[in-house]
Amino acid sequence: MSDTDSFIDEVTEEVRRDRMFLLLKRWGWVGALAVVTVVGGAAWNEYSKAQATAKAQRLGDDIIAALASDDAAGRAAALSQVETDTAGGSAVLGMLTSAAESADDKAAAALRLEAIATNGDLPEIYREIAGFKSLILQADTLSAADLRQRFEALARPGAPLRLLAAEQLALIDIAQGDVDAALARLQAIREDAEVSADLQQRATQLMVALGADPALLARQG
Repeated sequence: MSDTDSFIDEVTEEVRRDRMFLLLKRWGWVGALAVVTVVGGAAWNEYSKAQATAKAQRLGDDIIAALASDDAAGRAAALSQVETDTAGGSAVLGMLTSAAESADDKAAAALRLEAIATNGDLPEIYREIAGFKSLILQADTLSAADLRQRFEALARPGAPLRLLAAEQLALIDIAQGDVDAALARLQAIREDAEVSADLQQRATQLMVALGADPALLARQG
């Protein structure tokens, strides 16, 4: 009985091996294709990363070379010749170019920034920064009402530049003689959990210049 069982087991194992061989012969290419696909995908991913890194480095080198010009006009001209095929890269180039242009032509610089600020294809942070810079350049040409309206939009809750926009709103309050509103806004900036050390210091100094005691206002609040 034992010999019979052993013989049956051997035959069964042989049949399994034969079936496995047939299956591998018929469908083995699927596994090979899967391996090739995985390996090829990983290789392409690494190649793409390397290409993106190299492209970013070239853009950085080109920008640094353009900024090496001694005069603003030269920097603007050199930056305008730098090429990039990404929306983010174009936005950064545009902001740097506008900074160079602003020395001689604030209107042209502001227009360049407005184009970035209204480009819906860009991430919010690029648009917000461009819009903020544009308003700073137009501070002497736009009405106080227009400036206030646009800075209030940038100061909305959750906006990336809300505290910087709030600082500008405080300056508008001061220019219009509303010192109390300015002090309240500056105190709110000082107490915000996300305020930077530099902005907090500026807000404090401005409050002191207005004759207020920030510590006293904090206790009263």
